[in-house]
Amino acid sequence: MEIERKFLIKKLPENLKDYPFYIIEQAYLCTDPVVRVRREDDEYYMTYKGKGLLAREEANLPLNQSAYEHLKEKADGNVISKTRYLIPDPDGVHTIELDVFDKPFAPLVLAEVEFESIEAADVYQMPGWFREDVTDQPAYHNSNMSKRSL
Repeated sequence: MEIERKFLIKKLPENLKDYPFYIIEQAYLCTDPVVRVRREDDEYYMTYKGKGLLAREEANLPLNQSAYEHLKEKADGNVISKTRYLIPDPDGVHTIELDVFDKPFAPLVLAEVEFESIEAADVYQMPGWFREDVTDQPAYHNSNMSKRSL
């Protein structure tokens, strides 16, 4: 189960380059249900995600590079590329996954925070550099972004 909230931000942290990061590329084979393939640096996955915005079923399966490349060619829509920075949350409990999107979605930047329960997600106090909670706005889900006409 994935329990996650998404946020727009006011501005990038000044020391962004000091945090660990991944280069991510992902493509969607299907968006209902969501089936995607992802390259995260030199690791490859196929992911299934069930329905939902805040909480939904999620399962990952490892792939090799050859399988990833083969499946990526079969994907529909836009391939999404982004840099994901891992920033400790000021609450000392969570990690903020800050996604800085490449073209054609730049200058979009989204922060995601995953939780152990819906109750924890409901009481989460976003840091001051966050602007707006967009968890309930499907337009900000990568699977929907992959279908956008650009």
